Amino acid sequence: MQEIDIAVLGLGPAGIQAGIHAGRRKHKVVAFGKPFESSLINAEIDNYFGFKEKVKGEDLLEAGLYQLKKFGVEVIEEDIVKIEPLEDGFKLLTEKEKEFKTIAIVVALGVKRKKKVFNDEEKFVGKGVSYCIDCDAWFYRGKKVVVIGEGSSATYGAKFLTQFAEEVYFYPLKELKKDEEEILIAKGVKILDSKPIKILGEDEVKGILLENETQVSLDGIFIEVGAKGSMELLAPLGVELDPESFTYIKVDREMKTSVEGIFACGDITGPPLQLAKAVGEGCVAGLSASDYVKSKKGG
Repeated sequence: MQEIDIAVLGLGPAGIQAGIHAGRRKHKVVAFGKPFESSLINAEIDNYFGFKEKVKGEDLLEAGLYQLKKFGVEVIEEDIVKIEPLEDGFKLLTEKEKEFKTIAIVVALGVKRKKKVFNDEEKFVGKGVSYCIDCDAWFYRGKKVVVIGEGSSATYGAKFLTQFAEEVYFYPLKELKKDEEEILIAKGVKILDSKPIKILGEDEVKGILLENETQVSLDGIFIEVGAKGSMELLAPLGVELDPESFTYIKVDREMKTSVEGIFACGDITGPPLQLAKAVGEGCVAGLSASDYVKSKKGG
């Protein structure tokens, strides 16, 4: 298990800025995520300080990543799928099962936007349809389930479910990489090659209908789209959310959350969901995480 000072989760503008400021202070910083999945990637910015004309979001991300590496920050293009508290920090697990021990965490994962897979899936929520594998896996011991999704949350979830369910099916919403497919198959996951189009059942999930007209009998459907979101990662640690919507992470002016050693910045702390706010909060979070690490190390 690699030991580091600060882990930055998220490689959008908030996470990159946090990493730059923490890296400049000579800490051992590792930034995790997939920068070109940021919502900034397809944007054109014309209201950000210092640019006379529109600038492409992709160009800003590339420049930010260059700066990040220039200040000695290691970039690992994998998502974090699990965080565990330790006596003197936190243990992190990446989607490819690399382990890190860190003193501080800066969360800059943005806001997860959920996509619907089935037209009537809300009818079955709590009756066989779930959006949280970590929360509900235990209820499917010895049963048959399917994971439908993409990204680290889906592949990690399918592997995790094999510890509980009798049979685990998986349908990728995006084409799987070869190594991802091999890992899933090695774990006993059955990969579907036809798209699920309908949930079968009246009052609860009984199965799914595939595009090729095959029916698969099931007890549960897990829908996991994208990276592990902030809520899924942080809720088990007791991080406090905003009291009005329970959608965003509550932070103070130093970007501290309610859990010592965890800081948050960017869209996940609430509106306005703007580049300028994300960068400013990233700066504060990186500096606050640095101060926290120094206090823990006695320097």
